Amino acid sequence: MKRIFYTLILCCAVLVSNSEDLKNPDSPQKYDATWASLTKHPYPEWFQDAKFGIYFHWGVYSVPAFGSEWYPRWMYIDTLVWGTQFYDHHLKTYGKPDKFGYKDFIPMFKAEKFNADEWADLFRRSGAKFAGPVAEHADGFSMWNSKLNKWNAKNMGPKRDIVGELESAIRKQGMKFIATFHHQWLWGWYPTWDPNTDCANPENAGLYGPKVLPGAFDYKNPNPAPSLEWFQLWKNKTMEVIAKYQPDMVWFDSRLSFIPDSIKRNLMAYYYNKGLDWKQEVSMTYKVGELPANSAILDLEKGALDNIQEFPWLTDASIDNASWCYNMNPVYKTSQMLIDYLITIVSKNGQLLLDIPPRPDGTIPEEVKTVLLDMGAWLAVNGEAIYGTRPWTNFGEGTTSDGKGDFNDQIPAYTSEDIRFTTKSDTLYAISMAIPTDQKIRITSLPGNKYQIKSIELVGTSQKLKFTQDEKGTLVELPKTLPSKHAVSLRISGLKKK
Repeated sequence: MKRIFYTLILCCAVLVSNSEDLKNPDSPQKYDATWASLTKHPYPEWFQDAKFGIYFHWGVYSVPAFGSEWYPRWMYIDTLVWGTQFYDHHLKTYGKPDKFGYKDFIPMFKAEKFNADEWADLFRRSGAKFAGPVAEHADGFSMWNSKLNKWNAKNMGPKRDIVGELESAIRKQGMKFIATFHHQWLWGWYPTWDPNTDCANPENAGLYGPKVLPGAFDYKNPNPAPSLEWFQLWKNKTMEVIAKYQPDMVWFDSRLSFIPDSIKRNLMAYYYNKGLDWKQEVSMTYKVGELPANSAILDLEKGALDNIQEFPWLTDASIDNASWCYNMNPVYKTSQMLIDYLITIVSKNGQLLLDIPPRPDGTIPEEVKTVLLDMGAWLAVNGEAIYGTRPWTNFGEGTTSDGKGDFNDQIPAYTSEDIRFTTKSDTLYAISMAIPTDQKIRITSLPGNKYQIKSIELVGTSQKLKFTQDEKGTLVELPKTLPSKHAVSLRISGLKKK
């Protein structure tokens, strides 16, 4: 039901967005806190060119390393229809939650081996063009030096300004800096073992197990709703990060829907006007249906669109199929899967934001590093077919379905018959999603009776390839030795319709 609802909203968002002038040449010199003004905000060129970014769920919830980042919620629940594995694990490992609560994980989150420069260097070598941390997740623990929230990484746990260190290190590597926010989930996130705790008190909310009243966890219309003071704190935390670190992108998880429009509009106007003051292209994201189309960048969670969109969009996906944060039983995607995912998203005017799971001590698992560096090696050779590109007239060909919609990142096993297209200037790129066993690539979208081609080269080299054309398509002969493994990219020049 939820997926159907999202799909209907997504279709409406696409139709509205396609009707707008995407370049927004008349974007204002100053933004008012109205949708009419905010929908004139342009899509940043850097974002449309970047294609690939990295972020990471890393915080107090990384310490138990069990299940997922939802641990802080489920550890308090001993009556679930579908099981109590989180609660049972906590009881067995740490004791009762009223004796060892979520707050007691904070001193264990030491980040003693964390090195922001090493992380940023890894992200750059992975081919990412933008990167940044989860600034605050649903547990209410701020990863920056906050004056608004005493529960922060500078004051407790690592006793370091994690966001500040990463902002500096990421920018030094020439990447754009992003900060992601999930703290709208804090309202109603936890049940409680203490019936006297007030869930409206931000001093306690999210760390001791605040009291949850009936209906407070409702996704879109919590009842009771938070107070104005709660909403203001939500906004002010985001504004504090904006003012301190000047992020190029502010990314939001879902559940913006219950934040009052006036709060959202004022936050967006503040950020967009800061971008004007800084002479910096800034951007904000939203989940399906939670902001008006064109006011920010549409982001799908573990999903994709099924065709080319006129507007640039984003997919956030996790390298670990089991969790967004570090856990003891990961199920990592392969580099082949992620390269294919990136290619097909880019072919439809999308960009990929990949989540990785650092350990609580600040190290990144070797398996994760291997996948990232493998992606970087492929992009080092084939990047010209990805970075700075735009969609062609159709995104691709082949019989393998990409899937579509939110919550669908089941990446299929593509074959060499699955081709994806991108363009840059007068060049068309054709990317075979798998290396053909017969050293031949047939592109059915380029039949000889409709298209004339001047030359075809292998991306990563200047080697001209032999090709023939007939009414069934263009057949390209590959050399025995290829410049990279995984997908094969072709540079097609002088393409003309007959």
